[in-house]
Amino acid sequence: MDYKIIIGDCLYSMQSLPDQSVQTCVTSPPYFGLRNYGNDQQIGLEQTPDEFVNKLVDVFREVRRVLKNDGTLWLNLGDSYCGVNGYARASEKFQRKGRNDAPANNRSLSALHKANIKTKDLIGIPWRVAFALQADGWYLRQDIIWSKPNPMPEPVKDRCTKSHEYIFLLSKSPKYYYDHEAIKEDCSESNIQDFMKRKTLNNKGKGLGTYEEARPDLARSRADYMPSDLKRNKRSVWEVTPKPYSGAHFAVYPPELIEPCILAATKKGDTVLDPFGGSGTTAGVALKHKRKAILCELNPEYASIVDDRIKDIFHDINQYNLLDILED
Repeated sequence: MDYKIIIGDCLYSMQSLPDQSVQTCVTSPPYFGLRNYGNDQQIGLEQTPDEFVNKLVDVFREVRRVLKNDGTLWLNLGDSYCGVNGYARASEKFQRKGRNDAPANNRSLSALHKANIKTKDLIGIPWRVAFALQADGWYLRQDIIWSKPNPMPEPVKDRCTKSHEYIFLLSKSPKYYYDHEAIKEDCSESNIQDFMKRKTLNNKGKGLGTYEEARPDLARSRADYMPSDLKRNKRSVWEVTPKPYSGAHFAVYPPELIEPCILAATKKGDTVLDPFGGSGTTAGVALKHKRKAILCELNPEYASIVDDRIKDIFHDINQYNLLDILED
């Protein structure tokens, strides 16, 4: 499988891509007010949430152009608080030691107050973006909760520790490609017990009692009566442990988080786009599952570590090929 990196502002980089050339987009933009990456073109340093949201709407309008008509967008976003110094404090992501990434503390408190955001307010960034994309023509299909079993501790005593982020599933059209079979999950023990107590029918529609009653000759555990492929449709709360990657940039989502997105949204050979490519996690997962990948990345330093990240995810380095590194 192949992947390509385009270095530059993603809004302009994507203009080089043909219409309807991508099957899905899986991405996590910079969070509002979280981090200054030292590039004036970066998203996330806007003075107000509205400015931030409007920039993302522009980016994803271009994503919609390059998506196939049955394509989807999987968008990971975390929320932010209005801090006492005026800049937003976002839920944690991992920071690579030694990088020059600095907190985005150049935002004035007055700008946030003028936007009717008070000190200590939860800004609601994910839903602001989701509703803006919906208003711009996207179909907002689902909010998925990324539940973190090991969240970073927070020095707060007037609210709960934040331990989740959002993944929004959006589509270009009302009918879109979605392979629910590819991401079915194992049933819980309670589901299995319920299954075993459920009435079963013979081929003429006549009740045979419960599964246990129907097979008294098999005096074994309930699992013996259960179909080997008993699975359920994937639920909308995904518990995935964040994992730091020592070679990566500040914001790294774990490969396990986006595997269901790529498996449900694409077939083998399809192309996956990440306009905020970062260290290349999306490309690594796509290649692992025999999909192609296109990354856009503003910072050449981050683009330079993509190959190492892919090797970290996908150990068979003979099965993928870097087509090109382009600069817009």
